[in-house]
Amino acid sequence: MLLSPSILSADFCHLGQDIDMLNSSEADWVHIDIMDGVFVPNISFGFPVLKHVAKVSQKPLDVHLMIVQPEKFIQEVRDLGAYIMNVHYEACPHLHRVIQQIRDAGMQPAVTLNPATPVQLVRDILPDVYMVLLMGVNPGFGGQKFIPHTVEKVRELRDLISETGSRALIEVDGGVNMQTGARLIEAGADVLVAGNAVFSANDPQEAIRQLKSL
Repeated sequence: MLLSPSILSADFCHLGQDIDMLNSSEADWVHIDIMDGVFVPNISFGFPVLKHVAKVSQKPLDVHLMIVQPEKFIQEVRDLGAYIMNVHYEACPHLHRVIQQIRDAGMQPAVTLNPATPVQLVRDILPDVYMVLLMGVNPGFGGQKFIPHTVEKVRELRDLISETGSRALIEVDGGVNMQTGARLIEAGADVLVAGNAVFSANDPQEAIRQLKSL
């Protein structure tokens, strides 16, 4: 199981210290949520801030764009040295083209589904993506309550990946903690994104170790 802590829940006044903590932890990736205030009702990081994050992070960057027209920012995400560029199904009317552009830019392409978006809608794109991210909350804010149906969506997606012969990973973002994480892993998730469960813990590195043990 892979763990991708979300720095959306980090202390923005001490972001460098939190990145250093992740560097010395057992975390696999660093999850970066980019929000535009249009596709989701919030604004998070801009690329000037993320350039500094990229300089100090020793973990691969798992970049999740919750924005309209994400294809306009493929160059900027690539310039960060991102390992994964993740775009929303709901924001990409020409999803296959965007996925190919991400891969051509040298990154691993991933697609995200909002809670109300059925997993069957990504059947045709599964052979082309590195990962599918299922939102366990409605995107836009950290610290939300986990939507229980997400567990069943993980099972449905795992079956769909098997049916299509895809090797895509399943990532889940939103409401992940020790309890929900265990259910998601049992259902077939490969990657957990954890924000509050890590950065609100008394010992974030121990929280990461415990989540990795699931």
